[in-house]
Amino acid sequence: MKRIATVSLAGCFGCHMSLLDIDERIIDLMKLVEFDRTPLNDLKSFTRRCDIGLIEGSCCNEENVATLREFRRQCDTLVGVGQCAIMGGLPVMRNAIMHSDDPLLECLEEAYLNSRLVYNPTNDMPNDPALPLLLDKVYICSQVVKIDYVIPGCPPSGDLLWSVLTALINGTPITTPPGGVKYD
Repeated sequence: MKRIATVSLAGCFGCHMSLLDIDERIIDLMKLVEFDRTPLNDLKSFTRRCDIGLIEGSCCNEENVATLREFRRQCDTLVGVGQCAIMGGLPVMRNAIMHSDDPLLECLEEAYLNSRLVYNPTNDMPNDPALPLLLDKVYICSQVVKIDYVIPGCPPSGDLLWSVLTALINGTPITTPPGGVKYD
């Protein structure tokens, strides 16, 4: 039986919701695979090597990078799921607003101090040591590790996820169902 692991990095969790949108086929999927590390079963670490790793989101902090590298080490096939993993999605928009010598500071000041939509009378910025260190910019998954396949969409449809997963599980060619790629 194949083993699948999933993770959400910097993104909205919409791709995991699409996995649930395969509806009753989730029961069929569970007959074909075992889920290892995934928010779907709340396993936070790998129990053993996996055949397929599904990555949602991009890398905006050092924890995202460490998680992605761990998935690459632990999974035979790594699949970037959704536009955040493939092209950066909304998180990568942070890269476009950085124009100063200290772009990360500029980004934080815009988010927490200078935006006309922010109410922050104390002018505090997040600085808890428990927060992961932000990267200088947002990186797409393929800039950090080798990605074997991608599933486009924002989020990809349940039908597209089902199609790609069953092809990978069965070792058959991957095809895109008609109307399978969407951007909501």
